[in-house]
Amino acid sequence: MIVKLSELKSGQKAIIKNYTDNSTYLKLLEMGCVPGENILLEKIAPFGDPISVRIAGYSLSLRLSEAENIVVETIDNQ
Repeated sequence: MIVKLSELKSGQKAIIKNYTDNSTYLKLLEMGCVPGENILLEKIAPFGDPISVRIAGYSLSLRLSEAENIVVETIDNQ
């Protein structure tokens, strides 16, 4: 299922597909958020912002406004 990264629940895995906003595109690429990369939503802060994701072997904190610009395809947890 194609959704925004901000819509995932804690523990969900996905694959980055593309971006909806070109202004944050380069910043996200520099942080390792490359299309085709697997991503795991590790934690969500108590008030929902920021979120912690695991990507390319490290943890990264993202604001919800950044996560809303990342389009992902969910991976069924098995």
